Amino acid sequence: MKRRGVLIGLGALAAGGWLLRPDNRGAAHDRYFQQLNDTLKSAGPGRPLMLIDRQRLADNCRTLMSMIPSGCNFRIVAKSLPSVPLIQEVMTHTGSQRVMLFHQPFMNALADAEPGCDMLLGKPMPIQAARRFYQELGEAHRFDPSLQLQWLIDSLPRLEQYLALARELDQPMRINVEIDVGLHRGGLGDPSQLDALLALIHANPRHLQFSGFMGYDAHVGKLPGFIESAEEGHRHTERRYQSFIDRLYQQAPQYQTQSLCFNGAGSPTLALYDDSTVVNELSAGSCLVKASDFDLPSLDAFAPAVFIAAPVIKAMDGLNLPGPIPLGDAWQRWDPNRQRTYFIYGGYWKAQPVSPAGIQANGVYGVSTNQMMYNGSPETALTPDDQIFFRPTQSEFVMLQFGDLAVWEDQAIRQWWPPLPQGEGA
Repeated sequence: MKRRGVLIGLGALAAGGWLLRPDNRGAAHDRYFQQLNDTLKSAGPGRPLMLIDRQRLADNCRTLMSMIPSGCNFRIVAKSLPSVPLIQEVMTHTGSQRVMLFHQPFMNALADAEPGCDMLLGKPMPIQAARRFYQELGEAHRFDPSLQLQWLIDSLPRLEQYLALARELDQPMRINVEIDVGLHRGGLGDPSQLDALLALIHANPRHLQFSGFMGYDAHVGKLPGFIESAEEGHRHTERRYQSFIDRLYQQAPQYQTQSLCFNGAGSPTLALYDDSTVVNELSAGSCLVKASDFDLPSLDAFAPAVFIAAPVIKAMDGLNLPGPIPLGDAWQRWDPNRQRTYFIYGGYWKAQPVSPAGIQANGVYGVSTNQMMYNGSPETALTPDDQIFFRPTQSEFVMLQFGDLAVWEDQAIRQWWPPLPQGEGA
């Protein structure tokens, strides 16, 4: 009787486990991706590529500009859109010539291509990088850094470094001060720290000019709502920012009549700003191509506009894993989404498969940058030379890994846009 009870119990457990089998999530490419697939299969380069949907990019630009408060300017974040033609496309659709940069080779490339642009550094640049920028710019260049470039300074010692370089080059420098509005990643943490920087700037008017503040708020909305809501975090950030503006005007009232740059925001927090904001300039870039890390409620109005396409090299029925135990056979019987195996050209990017539906990496087989394994159900129905499409998790690094960017427009690849240069040794 006991043995019978055990057998019944094991049978019930097995039946219950079978009921917990994953659902079949597989499907063929939808119309959008099938069109991409057919074009790349017949006329693509036969290698992984990064694709930009030009129409979606334009639509995202219009969406962004509808969110910019009155009295605020928009600044394009170049690291999130790392291609000169891509930045120029965004300039066309937004009307902005303002760019935030984070890498010296990007600075020189953009100064060459868009000599009328206005640059703000998004991080304090090591002094050797600043020196190299001027060396590569040359004296006859149409871009005038004394009027069009703001170096970001986070401390008095760094400002002293920049003053020494300005004297050495006899080059006036505009100085934007990084302030800590709650992220705690550096910058001035207390408004009183501004006094020493202003004193040094005002003592050296030939070489230094104060141009404004930059306060990045990437922390807002990251805490659980019961600790602090995004709205509460944003109000705290605005109060912190205002305290630095108040200190500035207290110490140097003449700035109240000058046109200064009070920069803030980023794609995740852009929607929190309204006409009452204390800043006069908002930065964003990632929302315009919308990598998957930016699938946020505040960015629901934006559409994904960048994808990786990778050709399938090998397509097989079943799941055959190495080793003496038939783990793959048992796994694919239990999970219908493991019943087809695909090896792609390349892999292991910061990206997740998006089409066909139900495609997933195989963590047991392991990762590969050469031929990575993915599994799907029979409904995915891919054959060699078909494409698997991925959404990058971020744009700023991943978009630099594929060479020229394929521009998708009117059901065809119409252009190839080169990425920004990484520089020697990068």
